[in-house]
Amino acid sequence: MSHGRSRNVSENRSLLLRAVWFLLIGWWATGIWLSLAWLLNVLIITLPLGIKMINLVPLVVSLKSPTRELVSTDEGSSVRASQQHGLLVRGVWFVFVGWWASLLWMAVAYLFTISILGIPIAIWMYGKLPFVVSLYRY
Repeated sequence: MSHGRSRNVSENRSLLLRAVWFLLIGWWATGIWLSLAWLLNVLIITLPLGIKMINLVPLVVSLKSPTRELVSTDEGSSVRASQQHGLLVRGVWFVFVGWWASLLWMAVAYLFTISILGIPIAIWMYGKLPFVVSLYRY
């Protein structure tokens, strides 16, 4: 039996690259991305694609990569994705809370984005958006 320890790691790009991306592309592309994602959600049949697009918002807005868990054991170390809630739980959450809460969350985040001073809050909110919509840990 091997005992290990774990820690969160991320494959993020440099802060400078992410800042340049946000200033040149991320702030406006996110608005288009979110609008298209919600259109796909409304069409029902394309709902899985719309939710996937919402889950990728942190990447679109600032090139933020998903956080992975680095697990060290006696045999070595490995990287795995963070633990997620079950599909049933996530589906029930989306139906009763996620769809409307995420729409409000996105609207407030985008207002922070265009306010300039609220950009740090907006980027934080975009990072939490996948969890708000479907309890998906990014």
